[in-house]
Amino acid sequence: MSPLWLKDATSRLLDEQKMTLDEIRKKVIFHNSVDVWIAVCGEKNMTWTNPDGYKKFIAYLLENNLNLKAFNLCAHEAGATEEEKTKFTEILSETKDDPNSLTYTLKLTDSALDLIRNYNF
Repeated sequence: MSPLWLKDATSRLLDEQKMTLDEIRKKVIFHNSVDVWIAVCGEKNMTWTNPDGYKKFIAYLLENNLNLKAFNLCAHEAGATEEEKTKFTEILSETKDDPNSLTYTLKLTDSALDLIRNYNF
């Protein structure tokens, strides 16, 4: 899969606010972890703007051996036009040596969705 294709698909996803995990799953095969984080927070009526919450979520996914592939994502590549999203990704990039601060691609399989939905905030 070309990086440009992923960038374009990701941009479209982030432009559509408050999508559920099932909705983003139907859009493309692979997703970035920030999109997934935003979607799962939306489903659980939790705020997604806390970088520490994202880091704990990623730690949970890594500890449970979800197949994650790290990649660089900047706010503009993610289609982030809102100030909160830009700030969020910038804060994460400040601690790029921490694997829990990275952005990953993942495939939302049934087992991945079950694992993600079992995450306790």
